[in-house]
Amino acid sequence: MTSRQQESTGGSYRPRIGERVRLQSWLLGIIAFGIVLFLLVQARFILISLAIAIILFSLTSDAINSISKLRVGRWRITNWLASVFAVLIIASVLLTLSGVVLAQLNTVLSTTLTYADQGQRAIAQMFSWMGEDVEEAVLSSIRSIEVSGYVRTAAGQAGDLLSATVLVILFVGFLFAERVWFDTKLENLMKDPEQAARVSRLIGSINRRVNHYLMVKTAVSAVTGVLIFVVMRVMNMEFAAAMGIFTFVLNYIPNVGSIAATLMVALVAYVQAGDPSTALLIFVLSGMIQFVMGNVIDPMLMGRALRLSSFGIIISLAFWGAVWGIPGMFLAVPIMVAVMLVCSQFETLRPVAVLLSREGLPEQGMTGEEAGETRQPDETRPADARRPAA
Repeated sequence: MTSRQQESTGGSYRPRIGERVRLQSWLLGIIAFGIVLFLLVQARFILISLAIAIILFSLTSDAINSISKLRVGRWRITNWLASVFAVLIIASVLLTLSGVVLAQLNTVLSTTLTYADQGQRAIAQMFSWMGEDVEEAVLSSIRSIEVSGYVRTAAGQAGDLLSATVLVILFVGFLFAERVWFDTKLENLMKDPEQAARVSRLIGSINRRVNHYLMVKTAVSAVTGVLIFVVMRVMNMEFAAAMGIFTFVLNYIPNVGSIAATLMVALVAYVQAGDPSTALLIFVLSGMIQFVMGNVIDPMLMGRALRLSSFGIIISLAFWGAVWGIPGMFLAVPIMVAVMLVCSQFETLRPVAVLLSREGLPEQGMTGEEAGETRQPDETRPADARRPAA
């Protein structure tokens, strides 16, 4: 064999090796994704509680730092005292909210069976314009649904709320106990003060964006829930408080939550009143409230700090809804924000961050220092910058 033939044979053999390595990498990535997805589904109760605890911890961490700097006369409020005070407040708020939600849910579930027959007839009457045969067929189909079974299932799932609340409180307490050593652990883990500082700035940027989103969403959802309560109370409808609370909760789910809340309020009004005009009026008023709060007030308060792709939000809602159910849909946007900012710091993952952002600018809302210094992966950083400090 001549040298030219050997070169041609070796040249064709090298691409085959590269293709084989690339195929193996893709297969390993698919297997790793399957394992992670399996663990997410199997440990969803613990992971959901941990995610909520981390969000609550990040919301109150800055407040604790400010409180720990205050002085009362000659006495200064220590860090551990402020942390204990914060844990007690979080525990009280969570337990109170859980009690209110369970009380309203029990009220709705206990009276659902009372309105079951009336609600079935009211829904069937919506198809009366198609003929009596269609109305009777719809009524018989609805009556075949075992409402009592769904009520028992909902009551059983509601009972898990208190267990999740206790677990979240425990996680928050341990996070506050570890917060003093977080910077030290980060420096020892990275073995480079500059790299640890960059990671710390990235975490701070994620916390600020998620905190801003949650505070605005909480304020807008609270006002929306109060307005829905007023509309239901003025129209002399039952479950006014329950509809206000459910609207407040469902509005945390982007896009889909407001639609579901409006339809639920209109359906409850139609079942109670039995009058299409009254239900239509409540539907229109609820829709106007949701439109103004969601499309005018919410974007105005949110500003440019959180610019996510609408299609990306829908994909995130579908994915986390399939993995973690309804709690996953509540956590979809905070997780999406974290993924977008982390991916924006690495050149190989930056296309993912660009797709998740609305205008293709994932660093928008970050300071110049955060956007410039953190977005420099280890592979592209100079060798002396990656070397640990002496």
